[in-house]
Amino acid sequence: MSDFSIRRLDAGTADFSSELDTLLAWESVADTRVEATVADILREVKARGDAAVIEYTNRFDRRELQQAQEFCLQREDLKAALERIPADKRSALEAAAERVRSYHEHQLQASWQYQEADGTVLGQQITAMERVGIYVPGGKASYPSSVLMNAIPARVAGVDEILMVVPAPDNQLSDLVLAAAAIAGVDKVFTIGGAQAVAALAYGTEAVARVDKIVGPGNIFVASAKRAVFGQVAIDMIAGPSEILVICDGETDPDWIAMDLLSQAEHDEQAQSILLSPDAGFLNAVEQSLQKLLADLPREEIASRSLADRGALILVRDIEQAIEVSNRIAPEHLEVSVDTPEQYLPKIRHAGAIFLGRYTAEALGDYCAGPNHVLPTSGTARFSSPLGVYDFQKRSSIIFCSPQGADTLGRVAATLAKGEGLDAHARSAEYRVRETSD
Repeated sequence: MSDFSIRRLDAGTADFSSELDTLLAWESVADTRVEATVADILREVKARGDAAVIEYTNRFDRRELQQAQEFCLQREDLKAALERIPADKRSALEAAAERVRSYHEHQLQASWQYQEADGTVLGQQITAMERVGIYVPGGKASYPSSVLMNAIPARVAGVDEILMVVPAPDNQLSDLVLAAAAIAGVDKVFTIGGAQAVAALAYGTEAVARVDKIVGPGNIFVASAKRAVFGQVAIDMIAGPSEILVICDGETDPDWIAMDLLSQAEHDEQAQSILLSPDAGFLNAVEQSLQKLLADLPREEIASRSLADRGALILVRDIEQAIEVSNRIAPEHLEVSVDTPEQYLPKIRHAGAIFLGRYTAEALGDYCAGPNHVLPTSGTARFSSPLGVYDFQKRSSIIFCSPQGADTLGRVAATLAKGEGLDAHARSAEYRVRETSD
């Protein structure tokens, strides 16, 4: 059994602010050695295409690929995997997919226009991206939920083609992941991973078509590669460790709250689990529950290290102060485990996903509630949002000028252009003006 410890903080002490800063500190994915390796891989794939992808895949994933066709799967392969998985898992995948699809259909944006009195028409046209790439971790790790959360919003948005890359180290490939791809509407799957897969999606190779956007989680090499190709293609985000912050009044079963904290702590040693409560006795009870429940977890060692290094039980004055602290942290996942939690919703400014009430476990959001589980981490919920349909749609402005509108707007534009010293701009506008004054 691992040694268990978790820090205790009090929001009422003078040094709480600095203690909180220390708790939240986390080193990003920046690593000069990793970045140098990634830069080499990106350069080689850009220059040599599939040959470089095969070379790196064989080296890093211990495979023996000879040609690109060996890492390409088609829709028929995905459907075959769907037929192979157990009926209960297929049913669960299909139920989750339907909920995710239903939720994201509410996010669809529509084009719009309006006409001014002189006949000028202004508007916005919404179009989907043509092709997107999804990165899914592979090998022994099996994350079919990640496939659903990344592919379904793209499909709902109307993306023409969805490509997925998933590594198959030692030729290990999860049927659940491939089945999820079939259900979510993925068009092609490439069994490659790492920076070489990101490069293939960003630059295109003989076998892998270039995409407009890359989404999905990966290790430090994948994150560094996504950062490096940003601008060449769009990306979703550079994700940090998973986080949960729970606000509880002390009336929820402490075992429930403890397991909610552990659900994030078991991700990896850098994951962060924080509980805020005005009830010191409840904090003690949750600490005891953590000690008890840890012993039964298969990932006990990882979870206990996460709690010891980055976890905290924080005493606050009341729920209002808890929300103030939460807004400062801007957590990825926020549980508000109190009676009538809706009353606090308007005060919550910064959180990736908000789980209201005692019965709403964060884990439901990871798999099947409906909202996306790709969320901003490391405080970026202050300025960014969950992955959604809007991430796969683009907006184009529409401007149609009537003769009268061109006359009116041309005079304004010409005056401003001359003020900026841009004479061609002014003359271009004035050519459409009915009578240009001296």
